[in-house]
Amino acid sequence: MSRGAFEAGEKVQLTGPKGRMYTISLQPGNVYHTTHGAIAHDDLIGADDGSVITTPQGVEFLALRPRLRDVVMSMPRGAAIIYPKDAVEILSLADVGPGDRVVEAGVGSGALSMWLLRALAGSGHLYSFDVREEFAQIAQANATSFFRQEPQNWTITLGDVAEALPDTVEAGSIDAVLFDMLMPWAPLPQAVAALRPGGTFVAYVATVPQLSRVTEALRDADCFTEPMVTESMVREWHAEGLAVRPEHRMVAHTGFLICARRLADGVVPPHLSRRAPKRDSYNAEDMEIWTPGALGERSASPRKLRRAAREACAEADLGRQGPEIPGDPDEETQ
Repeated sequence: MSRGAFEAGEKVQLTGPKGRMYTISLQPGNVYHTTHGAIAHDDLIGADDGSVITTPQGVEFLALRPRLRDVVMSMPRGAAIIYPKDAVEILSLADVGPGDRVVEAGVGSGALSMWLLRALAGSGHLYSFDVREEFAQIAQANATSFFRQEPQNWTITLGDVAEALPDTVEAGSIDAVLFDMLMPWAPLPQAVAALRPGGTFVAYVATVPQLSRVTEALRDADCFTEPMVTESMVREWHAEGLAVRPEHRMVAHTGFLICARRLADGVVPPHLSRRAPKRDSYNAEDMEIWTPGALGERSASPRKLRRAAREACAEADLGRQGPEIPGDPDEETQ
């Protein structure tokens, strides 16, 4: 995060009198119009972080640099994002830090990628895989817009991670593998080969059937610790004087996280006393039902993807120094 006075090209989060937030990219000479009056970008450029700007109508707006969690919740997206509450839990489970080499499959709109790149702090490397070119384009533009340059320690590969991973990374060189995809158990053998002993595997899934299948696949691999399954929920509270109560709305279930550690080669996991499932619980015919439609997922339309890509590229062009990226004029995101 930048410090000091606001600069041209930066994103600024404006909070109105009713708590409504708007994110804009500062450009000299531009004006942001609100229902309470216009705000000149030039009045914000050079102002300190945490300043209050007053419109000609006398309405005050608080101006702050948006945090990463604010950016990912308002940035253009083509696929559903991993919420900040899940992203930080993934960072904790995978213990990602500077110098690590991380594999991510299912780049989506780039939300988790941005958290990972922030944790890597310009060192190590993030290898991301996705089968959709539109998603990769949106993710790369969103990250470029936030960091104000293209991260040099990030490689996005188009294609099936099961096929592309062995040709992209060396065996036993990866510290963490993170799968956010429909069938995270399918490329598990490739993940096992890429992980170093002690490395971490984390899968993010939305449904109970997916959760069950991933955990059983990890146990069947015979080279992981016992899978740990969690979900996180965040609930804000209303606190004014003695009126203290939970808010009526909350971010409840978004997905499950399944985490396991890679054992050393040739090591057999210690036996745990538990009730074993029936071995015919799954069969080859089950593979036919694993489609987005069968799981209730709604795919973004091509038109929506193209629009999100244009918006993301436009934001990236405003925030970085480099060659021009074609796109729509500046559009503020709410």
